[in-house]
Amino acid sequence: MWIPLLLIISGLILLKQGADWFIKGSSGLARMFNVSELTIGLTIVAIGTSSPELFVNSFASFKGNYDIVMGNIIGSNIFNLFIILSIVGIVRPLKVQSSTAWREIPFSLLALLILFFLINDKLIFRKEFSQLGRADALIMLAFFLLFLYYAFRQLKNDTAIAVKREQEAIISSKKIVLLLIAGMAGLISGGKLVLDNSVKLAIELGLSEKIIGLTIVAAGTSLPELATSLVAIIKKNNDLAVGNIIGSNIFNILFILPVSSLIRPLQFNPAFNLDISFIAFGTLVLFIAMYTGKRKQIDRWEVFVLLICYALYMIYMLK
Repeated sequence: MWIPLLLIISGLILLKQGADWFIKGSSGLARMFNVSELTIGLTIVAIGTSSPELFVNSFASFKGNYDIVMGNIIGSNIFNLFIILSIVGIVRPLKVQSSTAWREIPFSLLALLILFFLINDKLIFRKEFSQLGRADALIMLAFFLLFLYYAFRQLKNDTAIAVKREQEAIISSKKIVLLLIAGMAGLISGGKLVLDNSVKLAIELGLSEKIIGLTIVAAGTSLPELATSLVAIIKKNNDLAVGNIIGSNIFNILFILPVSSLIRPLQFNPAFNLDISFIAFGTLVLFIAMYTGKRKQIDRWEVFVLLICYALYMIYMLK
């Protein structure tokens, strides 16, 4: 039991370090070609912080470990919403923009509804089994492109926001190449270590791949989002802290899951419907929190409500 657990931890460290190298190298490449900071933030950094989930899911999909694919994405979204949001909310009450309250949070709920409708073939269309097929993946990717279009339009039109950053030295092309290669190597090797040993640990402990995916794998692959949100809230950038969490949840559902199903159509375990419903519940609680207490702010007591809900959920899952 201890060897697979240690190898999972080693894989998560490789994923975290690989993501850091990949982001740094990609940002250097973008600056070399005079790509804007806005474009870097919306594309490279967003992909970089979600790259652990992407690589773990790609390996899991290729090997047919469907419960780990779904467990990782759904568990990561639960962890983002109930744990990471709670941690940053305890550090400082989160005041957000109107667009977050009225658009981004509802869009994340829409992403969940799209997933539920497309993946429940047996429940909705009375088919023999449920799966997320390649046609479903293309539909979800179309909605993801729509979200990206909205994000670019929103930020382009938001002239009231002044973005500040410290001057960074332009790194050499040789270092950029080395960072990209090292980052990809860390992501690939880390993703394989996490996947292979998560399956072994599940077998040794007598736990399902679903539980392992929802807990250990999901929490580990969410480390970049946790680090990003904590740094943002310490620097009093509330919108980045909340936007990182909501954006990551949308990215996980509308990009990483479709990519996984393009590799191989994903067989769906209906037991995950409860977990999808729990994410929807948390998203609704977050939306309501925007209009209770101080408007457009997540207060500490609301954060504790999320933590209590997560604790009850975990008790139910592990009983």
